[in-house]
Amino acid sequence: MIRCVGAVVHDAAGRLLLVRRRRAPGRGRWSLPGGRVEPGESDAVAVVREVREETGLLTEPDALVGTVVRGPYEIHDYACVVLGGHLVAGDDADAARWVDLATFTDLDAADALAPELAETLRTWNTLPR
Repeated sequence: MIRCVGAVVHDAAGRLLLVRRRRAPGRGRWSLPGGRVEPGESDAVAVVREVREETGLLTEPDALVGTVVRGPYEIHDYACVVLGGHLVAGDDADAARWVDLATFTDLDAADALAPELAETLRTWNTLPR
């Protein structure tokens, strides 16, 4: 298994931070920011780095929300709080945005989300408002 992290980030309005993947896996699909844990990194360091690289935002991780396995990837998703920065897509994300529930639902209906993302977030009670 390849250990990965993801960030479940909501703003004050309850919108969820999503990125559109530039590369596989999930190229062209909207997902949570995140990626591989590098050798010697803790999950906390990795999630902060990944969010910064993909969105330009500085975050602080909190509790583990849940873990999913997608192919060879074991993804540990953490609730995160934004401390600063400016939202801009970077690294392997070609877009980054805050989405409310209506937009998230539209993306899901258009099959534009990463596989099983909506169901997973629904199960974890972390959908946007």
